[in-house]
Amino acid sequence: MAEGEFALVRKYSEIALGKTATWIGEHDLYAMLVDAAAQQGDAAGLEQYAPLAEELAVRYEHKLYQAIAQRAWGVAHRLAGRAVEAEARLKQALELFETLDTRWQIGRTLFELGELALRSPTENEAAREYFSRALSAFEEMGAVPDATRTREKLATL
Repeated sequence: MAEGEFALVRKYSEIALGKTATWIGEHDLYAMLVDAAAQQGDAAGLEQYAPLAEELAVRYEHKLYQAIAQRAWGVAHRLAGRAVEAEARLKQALELFETLDTRWQIGRTLFELGELALRSPTENEAAREYFSRALSAFEEMGAVPDATRTREKLATL
């Protein structure tokens, strides 16, 4: 998804929050908003939406949305320089996504773990491992843009 498309997701999801609909709930909208913020690396959006997304995902026992919220918190912590908290949240998300067998989500989470590992100069091998696993997940399902981005990241290591 192009960067401008993320802005549209946020714009229209925020508009939808003010409307009532029987087929979509706030938990759906907050999951979309926090996921878009995570993909954009939008710290303010993550701060705004992660607590709400997590609260509603837990309330409704929605495992996919719980995992999305965990990953979003992981990205938020990474952006804030809190590596220990970021790693814990990202690994919790990965575990949930693996339980659900959601390959694209697994790949995205492995990519985030790779990004986190890159923050430590001694963790290049761990970063390479995470990015390689993400690439496998993306290639397995034909997620070409994600696979390309991951290959580019691997080429810089």
